[in-house]
Amino acid sequence: MSLIIAARFETFAAAELAAAALMQAGVTEDALHTFFVNPPGAHDRYPLGGDRAADPDSEGAPYSAVGGAAAVGLVGALVGGVIAFSFTDSMLPVVGGAGAGAYIGSLAGALYSLGRARPRRTLEQAREAKAHEGRKSGVLLAVHTSRDHEKRIAGILRDAGGQEVERAQGRWFNGKWEDFDPLEGPELEKNI
Repeated sequence: MSLIIAARFETFAAAELAAAALMQAGVTEDALHTFFVNPPGAHDRYPLGGDRAADPDSEGAPYSAVGGAAAVGLVGALVGGVIAFSFTDSMLPVVGGAGAGAYIGSLAGALYSLGRARPRRTLEQAREAKAHEGRKSGVLLAVHTSRDHEKRIAGILRDAGGQEVERAQGRWFNGKWEDFDPLEGPELEKNI
């Protein structure tokens, strides 16, 4: 594993100025990697997009939707069946009316259930969500360095306007931070 010091910048131009300052201080170009970090939720980890299999705020939503659809769908089936029976004596329109009522009722029940407020998260759940929300969006400048130079590199990044200066252990290959994970929040180091 390699020692990596990184900082987030608002623009590529600001990161390029910091990279120029680092190169003036003796850092080689193959020890610098500049790249954009997408906003949370936009890392396309899944075939249909997104970072997670489910939104953490949607916990319990499928059960709520099924319950609402079943309850209101049953009422819709009864109402549809009664309305159809009042117009005809044949069973086919009654079954069709019950089916239409069930469909409309289940749709209304599911939408009503999904639109309702969820219980608030516990403090532990909020901490867990915060820990896994990932990084802020922006341009990241990563520097492959050694322990002897980490404080100097961190100082140059801060002086150049870098935010969230961090120390990381990662795989550096061909001038790039190969195993960078945008879903892991940065481990900020105050003493570097």
